[in-house]
Amino acid sequence: MRHLFLLALSALLLTPIAAKAEFTAEQRAEIVKIVRDALKQDPSILREAVTALQTDEAAREKANARDALVAARGKLVTPADPVAGNAKGDVTIVEFFDVRCQYCRKLEPDMARFLAADKGVRLVYKDLPILGPASLLGSKALLAAQRQNAYEKFRDAVMKLPPDITMASLEGAAKKLGLDWAKLAKDIEDPAIRAQLDANLAIAHSLNIEGTPALIVGDEVVPGFIDAEGLKKLVAEARKAKG
Repeated sequence: MRHLFLLALSALLLTPIAAKAEFTAEQRAEIVKIVRDALKQDPSILREAVTALQTDEAAREKANARDALVAARGKLVTPADPVAGNAKGDVTIVEFFDVRCQYCRKLEPDMARFLAADKGVRLVYKDLPILGPASLLGSKALLAAQRQNAYEKFRDAVMKLPPDITMASLEGAAKKLGLDWAKLAKDIEDPAIRAQLDANLAIAHSLNIEGTPALIVGDEVVPGFIDAEGLKKLVAEARKAKG
């Protein structure tokens, strides 16, 4: 009965619309009857069917993400991207982040511990200002600081600022680090920096990345927060896949 139920449910839910139109009214009525009868005899099979459908959907989404990553691979990492860790590492992690994102900030200590423990990883930062004007200002300031070879240390400082990032708070952080604030403030308005951020947004969109943080490790797109142990596992799998 379970097998028959799944076949009937698949016919109703998974068959393309064009194929559904080929069922006669009698055939559809018989399919519905099979489903109803099966549910009456054993309601638990609906839960199993939903779980199966969700598993199939997750597998499809994962396959689609990998296909999108293959298509975007050539433009995912550019010479302009800030890099941490080992610039010549054998495994690359690409991190899409927003300076105001609480989960991105939560990821910071785990990522730092992981990079300290694994000296063979290159971390590529992709600023993704999706949480409003303050995020855009913060991201522009980070890329402006990159021009003073201070991206990482300024990023550390900005990620600790109150989320409502302002020019005044950025100025205070920059001066504490000894940066040239006048130059940084001018570079923030450089159209080239905005173009770099727009390119980041475009590549994220092509990968169906809708939130931060989002990591790419090998052929895996990892949405959301992940701890140091999770990073360790993903990097190990990426190394294994490379042979």
